[in-house]
Amino acid sequence: MRDSPQIANVDLVKQMNSAVVYKLIDQQGPISRIQISEMSQLAPASVTKITRHLLARGLIKEVEQQESTGGRRATSIVAEHKHFRAILVGIGREHLTLAIMDLSAKLVNKSVFTLENYPTPQVFEQFLFQRLDEFIQENQKRGSEFIAIGITVPGFVDTKSNMIEQVPHFELTAPWDLANHVAERFNLPTYIGHDVRSLALAEHYFGVTKDCYDSLLLRIHRGVGAGIVINHELFSGYKKNVGEIGHIQVDPLGKRCMCGNVGCLETVVSNSAIENKMSELLEDGYQSKWLSLEAHDIEAICKASNKQDAVATELIEHVGTQIGRVLAMSVNMFNPEKIVISGEITQAKNVLFAAIRRTLESHALPAFVQNTPLVASELSNEDVIGAFALVKRALFDGSLLRRLIEE
Repeated sequence: MRDSPQIANVDLVKQMNSAVVYKLIDQQGPISRIQISEMSQLAPASVTKITRHLLARGLIKEVEQQESTGGRRATSIVAEHKHFRAILVGIGREHLTLAIMDLSAKLVNKSVFTLENYPTPQVFEQFLFQRLDEFIQENQKRGSEFIAIGITVPGFVDTKSNMIEQVPHFELTAPWDLANHVAERFNLPTYIGHDVRSLALAEHYFGVTKDCYDSLLLRIHRGVGAGIVINHELFSGYKKNVGEIGHIQVDPLGKRCMCGNVGCLETVVSNSAIENKMSELLEDGYQSKWLSLEAHDIEAICKASNKQDAVATELIEHVGTQIGRVLAMSVNMFNPEKIVISGEITQAKNVLFAAIRRTLESHALPAFVQNTPLVASELSNEDVIGAFALVKRALFDGSLLRRLIEE
């Protein structure tokens, strides 16, 4: 017999209430039950019942007494982070990163593997399972529990079905059910998402946008992508994929992009595009005290710009102008509370951000950019922190929390 809609709704309410309580404890702890009740607007009896379940599962713990304002002292509660761990998988274009973090986002261990050319997703899965098996066995510790796996990929993911729809590594003839295959193989709930969108979520949970309702993250690395957070939620839209800001055209006469179009932002401001442009400038006779045809990677270019090297500064300013033009469009449409730039290019942020800001102020609505901070990401472990954010979100929305409690 199927559950009635009413029973299903009651279960959903319980899940949501538990999630609200856990999130408050995780983010605001040490916190008392009375404070939880006031902040969540849940009845004290409901808070007591929920915390009893969380205590029994070991997900929270009671700590020192709070100062009394008269009468009995209130017991403080904090989240238990050290004993619960997430396994993280970052699938890049050239590297596979495996990591373990506890629930405070503290990195426990990390391993990086060079990716070969795999003919099919199935062959890659065999490689991944073998690496994961070894990694988990090496890091299995008494007194700690693996609770979930998070995966990020540089491709399109349908977050509702957990299916990969497109990824640069493979020619997919059908959606790739990688997350469910991993979940079945390792008997752990598995969450998968786009690498940049997940990074925006991590920025909101742990980084410079955790004080914002709305924010825009622009990630510049081998490619260029964006992640948007609206009202504390990662925005994915009806089609589950938004933020391909790197494929907005900035140069109609520019170079061919991997997407098939010409002059996309990615062809101008990605790390390889900047390095290739510097190579062209040096070959054309531009002089630099700090750069040469043998040594002009993105880090060297940023360092040269910071030392007022003319050719490096001019290139970084050009990159900033192109980024600013595209961000101006995004700001006019979205009006974010804060803009975050992530990637190695932020090592030259003094020159870069000045160029972006000038362009924003000349191309976007003044009221939209006047009080909008432009900041650099300060997150560590950018290759896996997005995967961890997916696990954290599953705790905060109650889906993983409910599973853990029911166990």
